[in-house]
Amino acid sequence: MNTVTRPRILVVGAGFAGVECVRRLERQLTAQEADITLVTPFAYQLYLPLLPQVASGVLTPQSVAVSLRRSSKYRTRIIPGGAIGVDLKAKVCVVRTITDRIVNEPYDYIVLAPGSITRTFDIPGLTDHAFGMKTLAEAAYIRDHVISQLDLADASDDPAERASRLQFVVVGGGYAGTETAACLQRLTHAAVKRYPRLDPGLIKWHLIDIAPRLMPELGENLGRSAQEVLRRRGIEISLGVSIAKAGPEEVTFTDGRVIPTRTLIWTAGVVASPLIGTLGAETVKGRLAVTAEMCLPDHDGVFALGDAAAVPDLAKGQDGAVCPPTAQHAMRQGRHVADNVIAALRGQPRRPYVHKDLGLVVDLGGTDAVSKPLGVELRGLPAQAVARGYHWSALRTGVAKTRVMTNWLLNAVAGDDFVRTGFQARKPAKLKDFEYTDAYLSPEQVRAQVEGAGART
Repeated sequence: MNTVTRPRILVVGAGFAGVECVRRLERQLTAQEADITLVTPFAYQLYLPLLPQVASGVLTPQSVAVSLRRSSKYRTRIIPGGAIGVDLKAKVCVVRTITDRIVNEPYDYIVLAPGSITRTFDIPGLTDHAFGMKTLAEAAYIRDHVISQLDLADASDDPAERASRLQFVVVGGGYAGTETAACLQRLTHAAVKRYPRLDPGLIKWHLIDIAPRLMPELGENLGRSAQEVLRRRGIEISLGVSIAKAGPEEVTFTDGRVIPTRTLIWTAGVVASPLIGTLGAETVKGRLAVTAEMCLPDHDGVFALGDAAAVPDLAKGQDGAVCPPTAQHAMRQGRHVADNVIAALRGQPRRPYVHKDLGLVVDLGGTDAVSKPLGVELRGLPAQAVARGYHWSALRTGVAKTRVMTNWLLNAVAGDDFVRTGFQARKPAKLKDFEYTDAYLSPEQVRAQVEGAGART
């Protein structure tokens, strides 16, 4: 008796790209056409652009973590873990589950959307003393840490300790760094009113970046407007400057300044997931080189997209242009790659990905924002309405939309209670504790793992 098996579609990553791909596959394929499996450590999609508002307490962590199991059409099998290697020849993905068990997951079609990790450099003390802003845990932890600095400064009688606890440094003048500095500065500005022993003038925020301008993608005018908003709030902006070294109680800038601080937040860009390095395939600045159809050349059934793939940007009409690692592109690539997987499954032609940017939005907290929808420059309340409207509409479920809108309204009316939730333990957790970059295998280790499992069976 012959047993007919359905094609196995394996999606790696539950970010914007991976989740949009899975949702499209569930809608377009019948249960008899293919089995769909998703590899992710967490059964939720994180709405990453709103993390600074989680860190500042405007939004609760749950409101930006959208459950993958709420959909009535949901039929995807989830493997709770992270992909740590892929053997393209054997068509096997090696997964480390959340219980540290290593399993081999075979596939017929694989969609690689593992996203990115924080980009770091060989700066002394950086990974030991800096915080990142890439995960939900980091955002929640940073909020606790910042409030704890106010608590500890208020309890201290040592002027030097107070000074170091009330200075905060954010590295990275892109969207993540600018919004993080803006939102957290508003948090400390409001919170210090509840600490009568603290001088508000001691609280200082520094935003630094090696580039000559903040958020150059916005253009000179809007970038300058954002800079003026931050400086008006008292945030010290230093451009053309980075970190020379980091310590537990001070940070040294490349211009020689030494800033006493217990808070260094690193948001200086991202790089593709280390999973891409396990494939032994061609890359473009660390991102997997793929065709305009998001296929890996010379490997049938392998697709890649999002932050981890260098998808040609055909809308720009420039040779070598690739799509930027934004949520806007990732969501559309997810739906498009699902269509191409279905086309490959049904023996139909695949289509190239083409999408023109709709614009950029930057929420600076309160009534401050700068936005550029469809090339139109906006500032203040109109920009804020566009920014929050875009984020609200991009949330995937009605429950998430309701939670976020309720949080925004409640924060606008009642403010914040500045409550620490207990993440700040005796042993602090820093950048190196959240990234898990040492979990991935080399191509040789992947091959040995796959061959060893084959020999045992």
